[in-house]
Amino acid sequence: MESEKKLSEMGVVKKQKIKEKFPYLVSKFNNDRDFKLFLIVGLFTGIASGINSTVFNNFLSDTYKLTASARGIVEFPRELPGVLIVIVLGILAFLGDIRIAIIGMIFAALGMLGLGLFSPSFASMLLWMMLLSLGTHIFMPLSAGIGMNLSENGNYGARLGRYSAYNLIATIVGYAIVWVGFKYFNLTYQIAFVLASVFYIFAAFFLGLMKSKKPKKKKVTLVFKKKYTLYYCLSVVNGARKQIFLTFAPWVLIQVYHVNPPTFAMLGFIIAILSIFTRTIVGNAIDKKGERFVLSLEAIVLIVICMGYSFADYLLSPSAAVVIIAACYVIDNSLSVVEMARSTYVKKIAICPEDVIPTLSAGTSFDHVIAMSIPFIGGILWTTMGYQYVFIVAAFIAVINLFLSLKIKIN
Repeated sequence: MESEKKLSEMGVVKKQKIKEKFPYLVSKFNNDRDFKLFLIVGLFTGIASGINSTVFNNFLSDTYKLTASARGIVEFPRELPGVLIVIVLGILAFLGDIRIAIIGMIFAALGMLGLGLFSPSFASMLLWMMLLSLGTHIFMPLSAGIGMNLSENGNYGARLGRYSAYNLIATIVGYAIVWVGFKYFNLTYQIAFVLASVFYIFAAFFLGLMKSKKPKKKKVTLVFKKKYTLYYCLSVVNGARKQIFLTFAPWVLIQVYHVNPPTFAMLGFIIAILSIFTRTIVGNAIDKKGERFVLSLEAIVLIVICMGYSFADYLLSPSAAVVIIAACYVIDNSLSVVEMARSTYVKKIAICPEDVIPTLSAGTSFDHVIAMSIPFIGGILWTTMGYQYVFIVAAFIAVINLFLSLKIKIN
């Protein structure tokens, strides 16, 4: 017994000496292990979001027969958790980023389960949708912060790009489940939501295997500093433009061109094929070319996409117009990875490391304040003037986005 005790003590001393002698190597090993677990989390969240994004709009249309204006109104409760995210993260800050992310995944799982099994009425659906939204919005700023905290030598873009690529690979599985399920196995919306819920639970489990550090001191929950003003402005403009696309781009395909879930799954496959490599490419471009270049290029592409949505129906036959609009939908969704450039911009200009996640959270809240009102206005515009005018407004917003992006400077 005594010899075993001595051996054990020797082992502890040896580990301690290694830590003292090679702190960087120990830190790198722990970071690599946790980053691998984080990549697995990305796989499971990707499958869940792939299922949800493919069927949710068709679910609303087929189950509750919503008009365009009603669809716009739905975005208010769906985006409300995003506005409150700074407060929520502030209340939970004492837990540390990993534990808060676990809570977010559990909320997302419960929300998906409720949509699948406990949404007999429109009102009950809204409640479960808000819980799902709360979970995903909790995870949104944390995922970027966790990924960057697991980076070495400032390779933030490359790390986030790799995580994003794994996440995208997983969405292919989600699209495949929808395409095969609806086409060959009579998959229902309810079963699809329950499956997505299970994948969010898996994500929570693997987050639980990561090393969680409680903050050494109370975190600043709200960060409003003059230095971050441009980031806040970029967040607001991006939120306005993004919400128009998230709400009305699929709605055009569903309501005007009658696209069904299996077709959306096929579009998802195309998006995945197009994006699977560009996510890593964009990450590397951030590190080599900088955020100004990446965000400005995104804005220019978005202006062209908005023109495609606005004028395809006027200039082309219906069969050609749907191809152009579907192409715009694919390209727009492929650009979602550029979001990481706003995160790395904050990381690079941050006055101190503790500012990063609170600032990203504040940006998310600003993003969603505008995102709550834009769909309502867009729904009225669609009803009174036609969907084309919704995207003409989006083009003007993209121009503002370009102007702001060109102002980015990193010392």
